[in-house]
Amino acid sequence: MKADPNALKILHAGALRKPIKECIHILWEKYPDLKVELDYAGSRACARAVAEGKIVDVIALADYQVFNDILIPRFVDTSFVFATDQMVLAFDEFSPESNQINEQNWMDVLPGNPAIKYARSDHRLDPCGYRTLILWQLAEQYYGRPGLYRELENGWSNLYPKSLDLAVALMEGKIDYGFEYLSVTKQMNLPYIQFPPQINLSDPRYAGYYARARVVIEGNYPGLETEILGAPIEFAVAIPRNSNQKVLAQEFIDILTGPRGEEVLEANGLIPC
Repeated sequence: MKADPNALKILHAGALRKPIKECIHILWEKYPDLKVELDYAGSRACARAVAEGKIVDVIALADYQVFNDILIPRFVDTSFVFATDQMVLAFDEFSPESNQINEQNWMDVLPGNPAIKYARSDHRLDPCGYRTLILWQLAEQYYGRPGLYRELENGWSNLYPKSLDLAVALMEGKIDYGFEYLSVTKQMNLPYIQFPPQINLSDPRYAGYYARARVVIEGNYPGLETEILGAPIEFAVAIPRNSNQKVLAQEFIDILTGPRGEEVLEANGLIPC
C-alpha cells in the first residue's frame, strides 16, 4: 500500500503499542481528520530501518542507548527519555508449576525442567532480549549460583522478535514463562513474578551493579560488534531529521510527555519521567 505523504508516521517499539495508540486518540481530539500510520518492531530493528532510509516522523524506542548506538547524530539530533520499566517473569495461570513458582525459587524451577517452556525475545533485535541476558548474569551473582546464566541460556525453548510477540505467545499457550517488561505484562493481564531491584533493571541506585553485566551483539556494520552494559531501563522518543511532519511530531511528543500522556503511561504499567 502506498504511504500517504500527509500522514503522521510513527515507528515504535512493540512494548509501546498500546500507550502510543492511546496518545494518538488524544491527538485526534484536535485533528480528527489526521491520518496516522503506525509501524512497530523490536527497537534495534526500528532504528536500523530509519538508518536504512525509512521515513518516519516519530520514533519511540525501549532503550535510549539504541539512539546513541545507531541513529545519533546522523539520523536523529537528540532523544528524550520519557518512561522507565522493570523486568519480570510473566506466565499463565495454566503454566506448569504456576502454583509453586515464586521470587525465591524461579531459578530452580525453570532450568532443566522438560515440562516447562520458557522464552525470551531476540537480543539482536529487541532490548528486552539483551536485558533478559543481563538479568540472568546479574541473577547468577545476586543469588550466588555459579553457572545459572549458562543453565538459563541453554534451556530456553523459543526466541521472539520483540517483547510483544513473547507476551502474545504466553497468552496463546505456546510457552509457559517469559522474561518480559512489567508494562507489557500488565497490559496483557498476565500473572508475574517480580525480581529484586538489584537485578530487575529498574532502580538507578543500582546502575553500577547493573553495569557488571554485558552482552555483545552484532554492530552496525558487518564484522563489528557492539557491547551493551547493564543499565536502568529507559524508554526514549525522537523526531528523525528526515521527518516531513516535524510540527505534528512535536505535538505528539508533547502529548506523550505531558500530563495526559503521563496518565496513559501509568495506566499501561510504565513510570513517566
